[in-house]
Amino acid sequence: MKLISALFLLWSLLFLPCPGMALTPSEESNKEIVLSFYQLALNDKNFSAARPYLGEYYIQHNPLAQDGIEGFKKFIEYLAQAYPYSHSGIKRVFSEGDFVILHVHSIKEPGTRGEAIIDIFRLEHNKIVEHWDVHQLVPEKAANDNGMF
Repeated sequence: MKLISALFLLWSLLFLPCPGMALTPSEESNKEIVLSFYQLALNDKNFSAARPYLGEYYIQHNPLAQDGIEGFKKFIEYLAQAYPYSHSGIKRVFSEGDFVILHVHSIKEPGTRGEAIIDIFRLEHNKIVEHWDVHQLVPEKAANDNGMF
């Protein structure tokens, strides 16, 4: 039993990421790619400037959004038309392997509480190819004092 425990400890030290562990160059690059893309696409609402960050395909998992690169382009056009003053503030960024996760405070209209969003991106060859997201409205009054961000 002690041998198994010792082997597991050694394995976890060698192969499991540790909190605060430095990102690999690839993970750091993926993080910077997603942050640049997010600013250009969601905040600047400039699909043409954001397009080079997308791969040859784009898989969309949000059931309310169209799939593919053209679907994403239509979403950015809609966002620019319907919510020209919207802004998404990134609160946290996590990068591991080919995935980058953003914790975002999105405000569609100034003066509103907005939404808490978790965006998950998968990259291949330094290009964004897949996206998932989860949205939660920021309530007027919370059941606790912890805050959402």
